[in-house]
Amino acid sequence: MCGIVGYVGHQAALPVVVEALRRMEYRGYDSAGVAVLDGSGGSRVEKKEGKLANLEAALASAGDDGFPGTTGIGHTRWATHGRPSDRNAHPHVSGDVAIVHNGIIENFAPLRAELEAAGVELVSDTDSEVAAHLLAREMGSGPHAGDFVASCRAVLSRLEGAFTLVFSHADHPGTLVAARRSTPLVLGVGEGEMFLGSDVAAFIEHTREAVELGQDNVVVLRAGGYEITDFAGEPTEGRPFHIDWDLAAAEKGGYDYFMLKEIAEQPKAVADTLLGHFQDGRIVLDEQRISDQDLRDIDKVFIVACGSAYHSGIVAKYAIEHWTRLPCEVEIASEFRYRDPVLDRSTLVVAISQSGETADTLEAVRHAKSQKARVLAVCNTNGSQIPREADAVLYTHAGPEIGVASTKAYLAQITANYLVGLALAQARGTKYPDEVAAEFRQLEKMPEAIQHVVDSLDPVREIARELAGSKSVLFLGRHVGYPTALEGALKLKELAYMHAEGFPAGELKHGPIALIEDDLPVFIVMPPVEGRGVLHSKLVSNVQEIRARGARTIVIAEEGDEAVRPLSDHFIPIPASTTLLQPLLATIPYQAFAAEVAAARGYDVDKPRNLAKSVTVE
Repeated sequence: MCGIVGYVGHQAALPVVVEALRRMEYRGYDSAGVAVLDGSGGSRVEKKEGKLANLEAALASAGDDGFPGTTGIGHTRWATHGRPSDRNAHPHVSGDVAIVHNGIIENFAPLRAELEAAGVELVSDTDSEVAAHLLAREMGSGPHAGDFVASCRAVLSRLEGAFTLVFSHADHPGTLVAARRSTPLVLGVGEGEMFLGSDVAAFIEHTREAVELGQDNVVVLRAGGYEITDFAGEPTEGRPFHIDWDLAAAEKGGYDYFMLKEIAEQPKAVADTLLGHFQDGRIVLDEQRISDQDLRDIDKVFIVACGSAYHSGIVAKYAIEHWTRLPCEVEIASEFRYRDPVLDRSTLVVAISQSGETADTLEAVRHAKSQKARVLAVCNTNGSQIPREADAVLYTHAGPEIGVASTKAYLAQITANYLVGLALAQARGTKYPDEVAAEFRQLEKMPEAIQHVVDSLDPVREIARELAGSKSVLFLGRHVGYPTALEGALKLKELAYMHAEGFPAGELKHGPIALIEDDLPVFIVMPPVEGRGVLHSKLVSNVQEIRARGARTIVIAEEGDEAVRPLSDHFIPIPASTTLLQPLLATIPYQAFAAEVAAARGYDVDKPRNLAKSVTVE
């Protein structure tokens, strides 16, 4: 949820930390704060409720001279414990200790009671503050008194939950100690300087060399290097990797919002996700610790995901069942392990997560592994926790996605899911090699078609400005049009704070038609005329039913679909495609519509209220 940054080196720490926070703000913007060690036994802390601009204003009024030093930590918050406020903002301080925290310390209540019984006065409502006071006490009178690193490990051994913590101490101005358990943390390795970030965007301006920390790892950072151990102090190693995108990928590039830039980047995201995955006439995964025989033994597939990734999973269900004839269920990850699903060695669990750190999906993966099921991860973040724990991995190559509402990562996930389906069909022999090759060639044509849609969005934006005052919007679809409808409704809820619902069009007469009234905007995705013509005719009937009750119809359909154009108050053409691949095209107008409605209503398109990019706590 929250964004954490840290720096030890030769530069002035404050501007490095603040710029890193700017790149991390998509992870939470309820408050922000910094602590800089001044090198003479003191530290300076500033933190403010609200977006980073509030903190920057406070720092400007203090002047740069008020924050000297080359070691610093920073935090941008998505509130869990305690409402957004100055006093609940990070860093939390106890004497010479300052800490920043992402995640939840589940046993904070007894720890807090212990501290209060000892006379410690806690000033915030957060679970995080206990870590600062525990470290101050350990440094002062614990068995490792005066030993900063050992004291940090002693504190970490007492904490339960999922967390990333970064500790600083005024008496150790050239050292930071950080730890991760289940929530993300990455090191950046520079020349005579070291960086910490919740993801690599924090330090991409300074270095492309990074190290991924493992579960229950502690890292000690100094300007000259780093040391990694487990919580008990035993040496271990992180996973070094090179970041293959540059600073420009994390900048707006002239667009008003990151989301607009990321919508425009979707042709490349899909093309890059396909790249290298068809070799010698076969679909290949990025990492495969599972044999083709294991895949042939699969008799059932579960897909687990959250949010937009869940919608991509519903699309995958249609493709996997059609291509492999395997039964496939799609589960909200947060519900999966609690309903006691039937899993065994013949079950494949496909876990979809943009960050690879989504807490609910990670726990679903661990439950599946405990039941001996096979796990295949679809992820956008190399080296993150879910791929590490999976038996096979297919990475999407969407690059950094800064806008909180997913766009290019979503289309890349759909693309990767198709590759998973084809890989299963290939291994199981339900498709001949020439059929797999033909499906892949269809996928290779999609970036050009996606570009055509991206270049044709101005009419959608005009419709959005016209309908920005609407109180409610409905989205309908059949077959893969149904998850596309769900995604359209989610985008509008996320960005414009409007009531929006997605329905299977066949359910219209089973209840939702009661919502239809004069001028209610209703979006409909029409399936291709060829391939599943019966679906097309059924939806034409749905459109007529809606119009008969006074609703305003906004229809997304293939160019040349003259059967539905006369029934459309607004007709949005997209290129022809196969039915299964249509979500790669039909989703894009929904993204542009939601962004434009949000902008017309005066909302922050990239940073919708109450949301953060990566959900790393349950």
